[in-house]
Amino acid sequence: MVSEKIRIRGTVQGVGFRPTVYRIATACGLRGDVCNDGEGVLIRAVGSEAALAEFIQRLQQECPPLARIQEIIRTSYVGEWEFADFAIAHSVSGTVKTEISPDAAICPQCQQEIFDPFSRFFRYPFTNCTHCGPRLSIIRAIPYDRSNTSMSAFVMCPQCEKEYYDIENHRFHAQPIACYNCGPQAWLERTDGKSITSSMFSMLDDVDAVCTLLQKGEIVAIKGLGGIHLACDATVEAAVQKLRQRKQRYHKPLALMARDIDIIAEYCIISAKEKELLTSPAAPIVLLKVRERREIPQNQSSIQNPKSKIQNCIAPSVAPGQNSLGFMLPYTPLHHLILKRMNRPIVLTSGNLSDEPQCIDNGEARERLGKIADYFLLHNREIVNRVDDSVVRVVGDKVQTIRRARGYAPAPIILPPGFENIPPILAMGSELKNTFCLLREGEAILSQHLGDLENAAAFNTYQDTLNLYLNLFQHQPQAIAIDKHPEYLSSKLGKELATANQIKIYPIQHHHAHIAACMAENGIPLNSPPVLGIALDGLGYGEDGTFWGGEFLLADYRQFKRLARFKPVAMIGGEQAIYQPWRNTYAHLIAADNWQNLTQKYSDLEILNFFKQKPLKLLNQLIEQNINSPLASSAGRLFDAVAAAIGIFREDCSDEGQAAIAMEALAESHNLNNPEEKPNYPFNFTFFDSIYCIDPSPMWLALLTDLQQQISPGIIAAKFHRSLATAIIEMVKHLSQENLIHQVVLTGGVFQNTLLLKQVAQGLQTLGIEVLTHSLVPPNDGGISLGQAVILAAYNLTENTLI
Repeated sequence: MVSEKIRIRGTVQGVGFRPTVYRIATACGLRGDVCNDGEGVLIRAVGSEAALAEFIQRLQQECPPLARIQEIIRTSYVGEWEFADFAIAHSVSGTVKTEISPDAAICPQCQQEIFDPFSRFFRYPFTNCTHCGPRLSIIRAIPYDRSNTSMSAFVMCPQCEKEYYDIENHRFHAQPIACYNCGPQAWLERTDGKSITSSMFSMLDDVDAVCTLLQKGEIVAIKGLGGIHLACDATVEAAVQKLRQRKQRYHKPLALMARDIDIIAEYCIISAKEKELLTSPAAPIVLLKVRERREIPQNQSSIQNPKSKIQNCIAPSVAPGQNSLGFMLPYTPLHHLILKRMNRPIVLTSGNLSDEPQCIDNGEARERLGKIADYFLLHNREIVNRVDDSVVRVVGDKVQTIRRARGYAPAPIILPPGFENIPPILAMGSELKNTFCLLREGEAILSQHLGDLENAAAFNTYQDTLNLYLNLFQHQPQAIAIDKHPEYLSSKLGKELATANQIKIYPIQHHHAHIAACMAENGIPLNSPPVLGIALDGLGYGEDGTFWGGEFLLADYRQFKRLARFKPVAMIGGEQAIYQPWRNTYAHLIAADNWQNLTQKYSDLEILNFFKQKPLKLLNQLIEQNINSPLASSAGRLFDAVAAAIGIFREDCSDEGQAAIAMEALAESHNLNNPEEKPNYPFNFTFFDSIYCIDPSPMWLALLTDLQQQISPGIIAAKFHRSLATAIIEMVKHLSQENLIHQVVLTGGVFQNTLLLKQVAQGLQTLGIEVLTHSLVPPNDGGISLGQAVILAAYNLTENTLI
C-alpha cells in the first residue's frame, strides 16, 4: 500500500468535485479523505499503485461538467494514516489559490423536477444541485461553503440535509440546496403598494402570476440570479415603448428571453454553434440574425394565429434599425416557471434607469424601479455580487464575446507560455465597459462587466467588487497597471491604491493593451516576435498627448511602435462629438476640403443645408484655436461622421457607437452587387514624420457625389464598409512587406462590426497573413484590463522592475 497527498487546482469548488472524488475513490477501493481549502481540493489517499493510477485517470475522464482541472500534484506521504474508508472532510481555510465557479444555468435534471408534480421541488423557483445554480452571485468568501454564501441565512430542513449528505444524490454537497420548507421564497408586490389577491387573475402561485401580468401588457421587475430585470411582452409595441420611456433607454436594443429554442427559431436563424451557446451552462444572450421582421400596429396586443408559423411579431421598438436580436433562454427555475405558459418572447432588460447599475437589493428596487415597473417579483435570497447577463455572437465559426459576465466570470484565462512565474498584479481597466484583472501564477482572473465608471453608482460598484475580489482571492498586488488617460476614474483609483500600499504603478497605453489582450487570449508566447496590431475604437489616450483610435502598431508584450494611423480630425466640443455625430461630419468635411469649395460643388445637398443652420463661425473658431476640440485619429468617430452624413442619428444619439451600429445594420441589408454600385471610395495614403496615414478626404468627396446622385443610404453604407476594409488591407500589405509581419491582431470596439471584421479578415487571409481576433474577452474596453496586466507582467519578467 502507498499513501499520497494529491493536490487539485482549478475550478474545483462548488462544482461537485468532492462528490466525484468520493465516488471514484470508493470505486477504486481507496481509503482516505478529500476536502476544500484555500488552494483548491486536497486528497489524502491510501491504496495500491494501480488503484491510485486508475483513480487519477478516471478523475480526469469523469470530471464534473462545471469543473476544470488546471493542475494535479501528487506527493508521496511517508508515515501512516489510519483511514477505515474514504470520506469527505470539512473545508479548511488557508492561502487562497483556488477559483470561483461562475453561476450556471439550471441543469436538465433540476428542470425536470420543477415541472414534476410528484417531486418535492415541484414549482420551487430556487431549485439547484451540484451541477447548476448560483455561485459568484452569492459568495462572500473562500472556500465555497454554505456558511460563506448568502444561503447561510437558510437552515437546511431534514430532507434537504439528507440529500446534501447522500452520495448517490445529485445534490450531494450542493451548497445552495433548498426547498419550499427551508429555502428562499418569492412573492409578488404591486409598485403602488396596494394589495394583491388571487381574484385579480388566475394563478398557480405568485411566480405563475407574472406570466399573466406580462400577457396583459404590464411591466414587471423580476429579481433573478445576479440582479433585477425589467420584463414585458416583446410582441406588444405599447408595452415596449412604455418600458423605454420609463427606463429612459430610447434606442439601444433590448434583450429577449424565450421559453425554448423553438420559439426563438420562429424569429431568428440559429446555427449549430449558436444553439450550443444558448443551451450551455453559461446561457448568455446570443445575438442572432433576424429571420423575419414584420411591423404590428401600435397598441395592438398579440393574438396568436394558429395558422401562422410566426405567431407574433417582435415589437419594432425592441431593436430599432437592427438586423439581429439578442436572445437568451431561461437560466433559472424562476424564469422557467414564469415562461411555462408564455408562447412568445419577453423583453428582459437590466433593472435600472439608463446607464445606472442593475438593482440587486429589494429596497433599492422599490426606490429606483417603482416608477418603471407596475409589479415586483422579489425574493429573500441576497444577491451578494451584481452579475449582468453575458452577450456573445458567432462570427464565422468563432465566438465573439461582447460582454463577459454571468456564466463566464470569474473563470480564469490561462496565460501563454512564459507567464508562469509572475508576481501578483492588479490591472484597473478602462473608463467604459470596465473590468479589472488580477494576475497570478500563469492565469488571469477578470471581473464581470462593471459598466461605465462615469456613472457614480457604477463607480461605487466597481470599488465594492474590486475589494471583494481582492479579499476572496487574498490578492496582494505588487504592482498596479492603469490606463494612461489621466482623467479615467479607474486610473485615479489605481494611483490611490498604489500610494496607500506603497507599490509601483505603471500607466499602459490604451491601444497597446487592446492588442496585448488579444495576443494573450490567443496563446501568443511571451517571447514571440512582434505582431501588427490594428486597434480601431472610439478613442484612447496616445503617447503624444492626442487621442488615438485608428492605430497600426508593431507590438509585442513589452513595447510597441506606431507604424500608421488614421488622419487625425478635430472632435468639436470634445465629448459632445460622441453624442452629436454631425459634429464629426462637419470636422471631416472641412478637413477634406474648404467650406467654400464644398458649398459650391454640393450646394444642393441636404447635409450642407443642415450645416447652414449651425453656428459654423463658432465651430471654426473652436477648431482653429484648439478650444475643447482635440485631434483624434478615431475610426469610431469616422463611422459616426459617415452615418450622420447619410442621415443616421445625425443630431444626437444616446450611446457611443450607436450611429455606427445602425449604419452597419443598414449596410448588411444591401446587396454589394447591386447594379447601382460603383467602385470603392478612394482613400489617400500619406507618409509624414516617420508614420503612414490613411486619409479619408477623397472618400468624402466621392461620398458627397453619391449623395448628389441620390444613391441610396444603404448602398453608400455598404460601399463605405467595403472601401474602408480595402484601405486597411492595403495598408497592412504595405506594412507587412516593410516589417516582415505574418500575424495581424484585429482589436478595439470598432471590430465588433461584423461586416468590417469579416471583410478585413478575409482580405488578410487571402494575402497569407494569420489573423488573430477576440473570443474569450471582448474586443471593446471590456478586454483592456487583461492587456494592461500582461504588459506589466512582461515588463517584470524581462526587466525585473517590480521587485
